[in-house]
Amino acid sequence: MTEPGRHCYAYPHPALTTDVALFTILDDRLQLLLVRRARAPFADSWALPGGFLDMDEDLDQCAARELAEETGLEGLELEQVQTFGAVGRDPRERVISVAYLALAPPDGLRIRAGDDAADARWFPLDALPDLAFDHDQVIGHAHRRLRERLSDSTLAFRLLPDRFTLDELRRVYERLLSAELDARHTAHWNHALSTIEPTGEQCEIHGRPARLYRPRRAGGDHSPPPLNTPDQT
Repeated sequence: MTEPGRHCYAYPHPALTTDVALFTILDDRLQLLLVRRARAPFADSWALPGGFLDMDEDLDQCAARELAEETGLEGLELEQVQTFGAVGRDPRERVISVAYLALAPPDGLRIRAGDDAADARWFPLDALPDLAFDHDQVIGHAHRRLRERLSDSTLAFRLLPDRFTLDELRRVYERLLSAELDARHTAHWNHALSTIEPTGEQCEIHGRPARLYRPRRAGGDHSPPPLNTPDQT
């Protein structure tokens, strides 16, 4: 006889986890936050921050909690990417994972490994270590989603200061796309230009004036930035 409030089913239930692919730009390279696992399976291997869903929390809460427990980072915007459920992806049991994508500016981020993470650090996306589970596939999907979202969202602003030059905006887009902006990425760049407005201020870069921009505000200047200004070169 089962206990009050408990249920028995004819079929076993899989476990559910969340994993977070958190990107930033450091040393002019797109980088990803990884944790070194302190426990089996894959002890001492690097993996995405993540863990098992508690019975009293939803998926978004689980992703945010695991990220905070294993890296010390809180308050970041998380976006679901995809669900991964291949048989055998976790040697412990049948585990399905919901992957999340996040972006964070490098300034002010204080990484602190905790819970079952022995270490936490940034790795260049093009120089990742061997990874636990199927996290190489998770990261690949997260990066593809990031590149797709650049043409219809304002994700890139999470990696920029409040005021920025067009050159700074361009470099962020190029790092996120892992490619130079050319004819293949016209839609991305046109979208970027449509979401910013001039501040009326300038800064000096290598002895030359450069206009400063900010994310477009409601009722702001809707004219596109001029394309022949010194800060475009």
